[in-house]
Amino acid sequence: MEDHKIVQRNIALQREWYGEPLGDRVRRLVVAFDVSQANLADVLGISAPMLSQVMSGRRAKIGNPAVLARLIMLERKILTPEVASGRREALQRALDDVRASKPAVTRDNLPVDVGRSAILALRRLASAEDLTEAAGLLDDRFPDLADLLRRAGKRV
Repeated sequence: MEDHKIVQRNIALQREWYGEPLGDRVRRLVVAFDVSQANLADVLGISAPMLSQVMSGRRAKIGNPAVLARLIMLERKILTPEVASGRREALQRALDDVRASKPAVTRDNLPVDVGRSAILALRRLASAEDLTEAAGLLDDRFPDLADLLRRAGKRV
């Protein structure tokens, strides 16, 4: 398979597995914490070349679940008032906390793809036609809910 096709396939797999390409998620962290990609790799516990390969789509997944857990921890820290303030010391403290963490990866501390679970539940409850019709009714007032119903109505 050509390199370009491999990268495209890997990015599509990342969308499926992680909700979006890992390059997008990592770039947001680099910007939010004002760090280099190499520094972020160190915080996550992954080599800089490996992080680069995952970001570019040359690799499809993060193989170490603890690295994924740290990535999610950083994403959650962005939402805290201290980190959102952008104060250098708060950013550094958050990075240091995550770097020092030893996450135990269990089903209780990694997020479940709630959207996917909801889609599967909706498909058990209603036909594709009913879900699509319901989405049309909700479009104006509840566009996000309509989108979820529409996605559930698309049987793959």
